[in-house]
Amino acid sequence: MSKRLQVVLPDDEYRAIQDAAKREGKPIARIVRDSLRRTLAEGPEVEPADRIAAVLRFARFSGPTGDIDQILEEIERGRAAE
Repeated sequence: MSKRLQVVLPDDEYRAIQDAAKREGKPIARIVRDSLRRTLAEGPEVEPADRIAAVLRFARFSGPTGDIDQILEEIERGRAAE
């Protein structure tokens, strides 16, 4: 079942959507539906503070480090041995 949704936009935002629809040769409703679907597929936006916290949590872990050229050479040697 389909539902109707009414959204009130400022004139400039409506014109931007109208221009996009004209450029793409699509109805305005399709531009809006596609945009909503993309937004829903992306999931919730992560707040900057949450991103920083994730980086700090990850930074507590230590892993092998070294010269990038040496690491890449070791990777290639491993691939060649397969």
